[in-house]
Amino acid sequence: MKYLVTTTSFLLFFMTQLIAQPKYASFDDYPVYEGNDLGLTYSPQRSTFKIWSPLGTTAKINLYKVGTGGEPALSQNMDKDEATGVFFVTLEGDLEGMFYTFQVNASGYGWLEESPDPYAIATGVNGKRAMIVDLAKTNPAGWENDKRPQLNGYADIILYELHLRDISVDSASGIQHKGKFLGLAETNTQTPDSLATGLGHIVEMGVTHVHLLPSFDFKSIDESKLNQNKYNWGYDPQNYNVPEGSYSTDPFDGRVRIKEFKQMVKTLHDNGLRVIMDVVYNHTFDTDHSVFNQIAPKYYYRQGPHGIYSNASGCGNETASERPMMRKYMLESMLYWAKEYHVDGFRVDLMGIHDLKTMNLVADELRKLDPTLFVYGEGWTAGDSPLDVKERAVKANAHLLNNVAVFSDEFRDGVKGHVFTPTARGFINGQPDLEESVKLGIVGAIAHPQVDNKLVNYSQDAWAKSPTQCINYVSCHDNHTLWDRLKLSNPMATEEELVLMDKTAQTLVMTSQGIPFLHAGEEFARTKYGVENSFESPDSINMIRWERKAAHADLVEYYKKLIQLRKEHPAFRMGNADSIRAHLEFLKTPFENVIAYMLKDHANGDSWGRILVLFNGNKVGKAVDIPSGEWNIICQDGIIKLDGMGTVTGPRAMVAPFAALILVEE
Repeated sequence: MKYLVTTTSFLLFFMTQLIAQPKYASFDDYPVYEGNDLGLTYSPQRSTFKIWSPLGTTAKINLYKVGTGGEPALSQNMDKDEATGVFFVTLEGDLEGMFYTFQVNASGYGWLEESPDPYAIATGVNGKRAMIVDLAKTNPAGWENDKRPQLNGYADIILYELHLRDISVDSASGIQHKGKFLGLAETNTQTPDSLATGLGHIVEMGVTHVHLLPSFDFKSIDESKLNQNKYNWGYDPQNYNVPEGSYSTDPFDGRVRIKEFKQMVKTLHDNGLRVIMDVVYNHTFDTDHSVFNQIAPKYYYRQGPHGIYSNASGCGNETASERPMMRKYMLESMLYWAKEYHVDGFRVDLMGIHDLKTMNLVADELRKLDPTLFVYGEGWTAGDSPLDVKERAVKANAHLLNNVAVFSDEFRDGVKGHVFTPTARGFINGQPDLEESVKLGIVGAIAHPQVDNKLVNYSQDAWAKSPTQCINYVSCHDNHTLWDRLKLSNPMATEEELVLMDKTAQTLVMTSQGIPFLHAGEEFARTKYGVENSFESPDSINMIRWERKAAHADLVEYYKKLIQLRKEHPAFRMGNADSIRAHLEFLKTPFENVIAYMLKDHANGDSWGRILVLFNGNKVGKAVDIPSGEWNIICQDGIIKLDGMGTVTGPRAMVAPFAALILVEE
């Protein structure tokens, strides 16, 4: 009897080991599907479904009449092409409006969970089931005539980052569809004192591109309980090719969110604004239960020693863009948004997690679709990765990227102080030895003979081939708003001094080469009441308070004039490294926290022959030596007048405390 038990146990163990044996020696041996029809292919006559699941031994599709709850109206096995690893099935008849899931029995894993496939283009509430839709029926009126606003080159871009909910939920916004795609599509909305809000305000500012924080389907908001007004930035991906349901007027019908997203894009285009999508392919919110792991377990993610998920995202996993099917997924996903939704570019979250080959492929293919589509991202990771540093799309490798831009944290922290040290000061408020870090941003992070890169705070080498690879900014959704940061680092400063520091910081952003980036609401001293990481803070912290526009009218006007200055004078946006080296000359000054430079010889065809730009980050005024000439004052003491406000002849010019001075000669 003992022998029998032992034999039985051995047989069970042996059978278990056989089942658990991997079908392939490594992920490199997985077949690669070259087709572009994964997911749903719909027609009124039939619908075809395909999923890539190399380990799958069996797979079935489940059809439902509703997006949540209930039993399947149909459950059918799928066929498999072993050579490509693709399961497929065609169902006859018009299935529009039905919902579906897949379920895979994978070798070594057994039956996985029901889920929509990664290529789902529509879902029901909370993204649990994909929806069969006729995309042609989701187009708003006039969609076929929608055109991207004119863009002559990347150097002309001015980015404006906003969260869809923040822009509209304030009761003073005058916006009806609060927190919705349609809220950003409303025109002529006003505060109670008749100042433009929402879209009208953005148009008034003069920016060129609206950067939307994640607007694809993310996990953290329960779309069935929108009355709870739960908040999140959206960096927790669930369904990459589906708009977020909480931003629609009906999250239960997947067609509604598609149409309303398109309506938003069309309205922005009609008002001269391009649309940037913030995309988060570097990780998924829920590793074990993600759509990726329900069709091809572990393939889409990197692993460290002993098969543990690596975590360069800081979110429990990181995707493996170097693997062919993940690379293919990222490319096809972004092309889908650009084609179907007319999106004009992408900001890639934690881009340093992705490999250079993937990012270059994505950028090149998008530009084949339209050469003006713009790609930029964070040139860093949140933690270490198994991916070789030489292969990462990080800032140090920006020169290996094909016209993909990267945020300049050197400039950001040089201007206002170290981002993770709330009381640290920067160049604009008296911290010495940051001049070279700021100058790196002024030249657009290219190699310039007058920038000593060995003295730059983070990068000891210029990293951009072209200035259009450099995103200059001083605040964004992450960390403190500019206004909050200035108050924290200058607790004894007067309101007047804080305003001057604010203006000087943004003057640096707007007059530097590279591409300027603004955080929505900072033009009227946006505050989050000192909350640094507001990703799930309530509306009371995150919303843009429109009454501040009237309270800080002078600041708003200054930002508008800065943007106008940049747009009207091409010397500030040369877009070419050689031109910058030829036309931008730094002047020697004997003072700490003073930077002065000249744009000369009608730089980039500018009507102004010479432009002097001077910055003083000290608490006292400084007299700076300038070239002789009849200089018209354009910017002084926190005031900008493009037609001039007096003259300076030299040999010195006084730059006020915490201020910028711009002088021009025809």
